[in-house]
Amino acid sequence: MARKISGRNAGTRRAASDEVRGKDVYRPSRDEILRYIAENPDRSGKRDIAKAFALKNDDRIWLKHLLRELQDEGLLEKSRKRLTRAGALPHVAVLDIFGRDAEGTLLARASEQPDGPIVAIKLSRTGNGPVPGVGDRVLAKTFPVDDHIDDNEPAYTARVMKMFEKRADTALGIFRILKDGSFRIEPVERRQPELVIDKDHHNGAKDGDLVEVVPERASRYGLPRAKVVSVLGSLTNEKAVSMIAIHAHDIPHIFPADVIAEAEAVKPATLDGKREDWRELPLVTIDPADAKDHDDAVYAVADSDEKNPGGFIVTVAIADVAAYVRPGTALDNEALKRGNSVYFPDRVVPMLPERISNDLCSLREGVDRPALAVRMTFSAEGRKIRHAFHRIMMRSSARLAYPQAQAAIDGIPDEKTGPILETVLKPLWAAYDVLKRGRDSRQPLELDLPERKILLKPDGTVDRVIVPDRLDAHKLIEEFMIQANVAAAETLENKKQKLVYRIHDGPSLAKQESLREFLQTIGLSLARGAAMRPSQFNGILEQVRGGDNEQLVNEVVLRSQSQAEYNPDNIGHFGLNLRRYAHFTSPIRRYADLIVHRALIGSLGLGAGGLTPQEEARLEETAGLISQTERRAMAAERETVDRLVAGFLAERVDETFEARISGVVKAGLFVQLPQYGADGFIPVSSLGDDYYHFDEAARALFGERSGKGYQLADRVEVKLVEIAPLAGAMRFEMLTEPKPLPGSKRSFHKTKGQRTRARASQPRRGPRGRR
Repeated sequence: MARKISGRNAGTRRAASDEVRGKDVYRPSRDEILRYIAENPDRSGKRDIAKAFALKNDDRIWLKHLLRELQDEGLLEKSRKRLTRAGALPHVAVLDIFGRDAEGTLLARASEQPDGPIVAIKLSRTGNGPVPGVGDRVLAKTFPVDDHIDDNEPAYTARVMKMFEKRADTALGIFRILKDGSFRIEPVERRQPELVIDKDHHNGAKDGDLVEVVPERASRYGLPRAKVVSVLGSLTNEKAVSMIAIHAHDIPHIFPADVIAEAEAVKPATLDGKREDWRELPLVTIDPADAKDHDDAVYAVADSDEKNPGGFIVTVAIADVAAYVRPGTALDNEALKRGNSVYFPDRVVPMLPERISNDLCSLREGVDRPALAVRMTFSAEGRKIRHAFHRIMMRSSARLAYPQAQAAIDGIPDEKTGPILETVLKPLWAAYDVLKRGRDSRQPLELDLPERKILLKPDGTVDRVIVPDRLDAHKLIEEFMIQANVAAAETLENKKQKLVYRIHDGPSLAKQESLREFLQTIGLSLARGAAMRPSQFNGILEQVRGGDNEQLVNEVVLRSQSQAEYNPDNIGHFGLNLRRYAHFTSPIRRYADLIVHRALIGSLGLGAGGLTPQEEARLEETAGLISQTERRAMAAERETVDRLVAGFLAERVDETFEARISGVVKAGLFVQLPQYGADGFIPVSSLGDDYYHFDEAARALFGERSGKGYQLADRVEVKLVEIAPLAGAMRFEMLTEPKPLPGSKRSFHKTKGQRTRARASQPRRGPRGRR
């Protein structure tokens, strides 16, 4: 029987196994490897495991195959070159504390796994650490419990690293005036109770207004009461709808007084001894036409070096936020708490106060502004030869919009672009042609999924949803920024400086297999192998380009990908096909970029505002925080769009719409209205009198008797039958007849969980939320 080997002594002891290979040399058992991985989440890569068990040569090949078997069996999962037990919590996780056990120990679950394993919170013995309580949300390091058996007992212990700010005692709701003249608050979240408002406490609210209330002490009888403290506006107004998401996700949206005071007291940076004078360089900003801040400027010129024929020198200058936001200040603490700016259709919740983001750090035309610049030299093939960072004072020579710059290149210059067409714009596009060659050689993942934008009327309601044109001007700025981000990561690595990387893991084996099964249903194949490359996905996408399955395959490939995140441990960026990548180009709106700026300033000796030892020691904690705030922002933005569009369509019940199937599950179909970007649900109970099977591989539902059904990305006609604006949920009925699905499975064992009967006479379910 194998002996237990811990992470500390595994390197000096060998475990007994079922195969003897030589002089008292043994291979570890499967259980022992699984136990080691659970006990050592920080040292669970293949090399770490081999080192722990002193495996060499052929033993390492044996280990590789064994680990692959454990992944295929679902016992292990791979993430960021580390292996974890399937379903295991990450080593750093956001936890919600929900109660205590009989001994008073705080119990929690991961916020992203509300039904996941129980975690016991271990408080600091010295009493110096954070002191959380029931209802708090914390960032913590997790540690698996040895020999855990009972699911009702903690499977992990955790040490709290940071507490998130507690939610205020205010709540949101819709102010309603009943027929008898009394006032009620309709909750915007299911867990909130209905509230009564006294006539003296409505604060001027009108029927249908979104209001913020403070609950009063509950009475023994009847509904609890509350006071209206602020009226946020009509629910049909976008700013009121976005406030629901801001409140629901605890997004800080009001800057504390000390933060505002600190921002207002900041004085403009000057040209000191550490800052180079680049004000004569004709850098230009190219942004959306409605942009309020401008944090990046670009310039390019052909390389005059005879050793680099056809090459270009590209300069990217980024607003020097570190000159104003110093570590440990109120400004810095608030920026870290927010993590990033949050963008709604008609509102921005900024990471930094307007004095910083829209004034001192905005690279305004003709105004002196401090910046951190990188000058990069590329060969004619698009290969970066060298780069160097500089702390500068710049003066933007022109503020341009994407369509404006593109029009000039296309032969329609205006009064602003005409004078700089030959000297500035054409060299930029020539440099982009060079960088494109490098990009094409690198072959990043090239998904074709158009992004939609909601346009609002002056009153804040939805006007229409458009798909903006994807111009070369957009691609130029994107590629310049990618190269600047790569240069930042490379410089910091060369300086042995710790940093926060932007990482993106490749698809898991389970997602690869799911994608492979789907592709087989439409006659395509995907080679097996753990080391997938973006080029393999691009080959699949090229095969369906222009065909009936183009949209479908793009959607499925997207869903097979992992989610990008911030981490001080580098695994590269799979989607961009880059070995090292860090966010450097948007410090106004992303805290990750500010960290990278500080790291560059400190490691290159560019003056004050560098990364402090305290910040460096907390990089793991900071990376976890800003990854969480990014996911929070994405969820809030998505939910706001859902609520906004649902409110816009509330008066159009019983109308028909053209739609596209955006999701398929056993319970029914998710559909999206391309005209509005709105999502809704069609219960399987409304699909007709047939037995409908869910074919997971084909992403389809099909009838047992007819063999016809519906598949992901199908274009269909639907009828809106029910809508819940506050939840952003809509229910539809299918009007399009099912189509033959020759690729779907037609043979099933009719057992529980495999067959779903769709009866038109069944009671219909209410609107569903998002997937």
